[in-house]
Amino acid sequence: MTQAATVQAAGGTVVTGVASVTDESFAAEVLGAEGPVLVKFTADWCPPCRMVAPVLAEIAVELAGRLKVVQLDVDTNPRTQAAYAVLSMPTLMVFRDGEPVKSMVGARARARLLRELADVL
Repeated sequence: MTQAATVQAAGGTVVTGVASVTDESFAAEVLGAEGPVLVKFTADWCPPCRMVAPVLAEIAVELAGRLKVVQLDVDTNPRTQAAYAVLSMPTLMVFRDGEPVKSMVGARARARLLRELADVL
């Protein structure tokens, strides 16, 4: 897994917690993980992806130990994107025991995302 990204959250707070995965590391880091993993399928050219980045970084820190949060750049990792038929960015997909259990498309506010994740935590 590559180094965790550092993003600027609301109020200028710097938050670290969302690491990047690749086609090569996806099986080990996501499918083989213990507990739920939230994967953000993202792209550099995607404005909503940038909007949700600080929200995911905050959630990654807040729920550390209960939820692993990673991101996958679809432009440089097309095999994983194709394997899960991800067509829109950002797609947020939760995996548990190597299987996708929830999928959400589009940026979300923190409160809404936490509500939507409640059933998979």
